[in-house]
Amino acid sequence: MKQVTVIKSIQAQQEDLEKIHQYTMREFTEQELYLFSVVLCDNEIDRDYEYFTEQALVKLSQLYLGKTGIFDHDPKGENQTARIYNTEVLRDHTKKTQYGEPYTYLKAKAYMVRSEKNRDLILEIDAGIKKEVSVGCSVTNVICSICGADLKTEHCNHIKGKEYQGKTCCNVLSNPVDAYEWSFVAVPAQRNAGVIKMFGDYTGSCNFEQLKKKFWESQDSITLSKQEIGCLTEQIQKLEQLKQLGEDYLRELRNRVVKLAFLTDSQLNSKVVASVAEKMSVEELKSFQTYYEKKLSLQQTENQMQLGQIQSEQSNSQYESFKI
Repeated sequence: MKQVTVIKSIQAQQEDLEKIHQYTMREFTEQELYLFSVVLCDNEIDRDYEYFTEQALVKLSQLYLGKTGIFDHDPKGENQTARIYNTEVLRDHTKKTQYGEPYTYLKAKAYMVRSEKNRDLILEIDAGIKKEVSVGCSVTNVICSICGADLKTEHCNHIKGKEYQGKTCCNVLSNPVDAYEWSFVAVPAQRNAGVIKMFGDYTGSCNFEQLKKKFWESQDSITLSKQEIGCLTEQIQKLEQLKQLGEDYLRELRNRVVKLAFLTDSQLNSKVVASVAEKMSVEELKSFQTYYEKKLSLQQTENQMQLGQIQSEQSNSQYESFKI
């Protein structure tokens, strides 16, 4: 993932005000607004070994018009701080990406209201403290740069960051379908920190298989979006429930084996059997359960046969007595 930053504050022009007024309920004066520009994303390989195509940047330039700026990708209304009113895709012919393409980036202009609430934030932006931002968007195609497989629908064995015949494997992000927001974030020093790219529906369920792959491929730390954290939390809760069910089943299985062992051989010490059962695996317990159930069934059959024979002998004895 890469670091993208606020570039500078802007002196409002009439053209800026006209574009801003498309999003306001009334017209604002230059003195009431604070304007600044920001680079949202580009076509360079980021620290997560992913990059947007130039066509994706062009599509995002339209999707990000009017999108709100928040903090730490937390979509609460109280976190709304700014709004994008203009975007443009720019190409720097003096720079090349790692793949040898002309460096291309998406630049946006945003505005916020000068108010008591925003005073400190504006000061921090001017001072270069509030500088890093990241974006949350959705793309329909994530292409392996080595084999061309679409990782949204296909599987390949290439690993991001590894070289294949001198070429670094990357995920190529294309065909964006939605831009959710952009956020002021505190970018940590870890490798995988910065731009956040969400591949699924922002409000829908998370793809846990995709999240697992993100963990397995991580070479250092990773950044999780709010949606991914929710997905991970949901899976942890499910695992905790399954763990409890498994523990309940194991306890009942042990008790069953101890009871069956005592029923088939009353001379056994139940405490000793219980201690041994505590050390058995599930497969061992199931095997002993099957053995004892069969043994108990044979004993019950033998007991019924003996009881039948006794009853028959008693009946014959009564008949003989009556005959005499």
